[in-house]
Amino acid sequence: MKIIPAIDILDNKLVRLEKGEYDSAKVYSDDPFEMARTFSDFGFEWLHIVDLSGAKSGKLFITELISRIKNERKLKIQVGGGIRNLSDAKMLIDKGVDRLVIGSISVIDKQEFEKIISEIGPEKIIASVDLRDDYVMVKGWTLNSEVRLSDHIKYCLSINVKTFLCTDIKKDGMLTGPNLELYKNLLSEFPSADFIASGGISCLQDLIALRELNIYAAVVGKAIYENKIDLKELKKIVG
Repeated sequence: MKIIPAIDILDNKLVRLEKGEYDSAKVYSDDPFEMARTFSDFGFEWLHIVDLSGAKSGKLFITELISRIKNERKLKIQVGGGIRNLSDAKMLIDKGVDRLVIGSISVIDKQEFEKIISEIGPEKIIASVDLRDDYVMVKGWTLNSEVRLSDHIKYCLSINVKTFLCTDIKKDGMLTGPNLELYKNLLSEFPSADFIASGGISCLQDLIALRELNIYAAVVGKAIYENKIDLKELKKIVG
């Protein structure tokens, strides 16, 4: 199981939200690059960056940060938030982003989504399936798409996208443990897919439980910033 530290950016600051609510944002650093440097120094391979301003507005705000990380550190980067069209996707790939995490347009603009896949390749796409009560949420988790989670995964698999970042919004930022039952059911229903768990991870035991499910990867954010998980200990369970 891969461990992917998360950096969520809002107004150029490193923050975490609770349940996707922007009003709940807690600032952990005014310099997100320094956190990226720390993860790199600890030997993590991947970094998960969320452009929260972009997710809400549909405009990318973090290209300078991405360029600096790629120029100065050896991290692979997956980026989500604000990717609304092929032009955005190409710009991020040109900046050195390794994988694009695409949510809203995979649901509400399938034509543009499929255009991105055709141009960039499905192996560089992660479908972000952020759910509340089994329905996929879009536009920075502010709108219920009325599309069921399983139906959307089936659609993505049909166009050769096989990696999914799956977040239970009710768990996100709450440090109450991941929705293990959700991931267990998804792995059973879609054995050919790679699932990245996100939301609720609070301690090393949560990650061990996810690893026992044989999940592909887990994104860890708030538990690191709240000192619930030590980075040295976190590295020990990286698969």
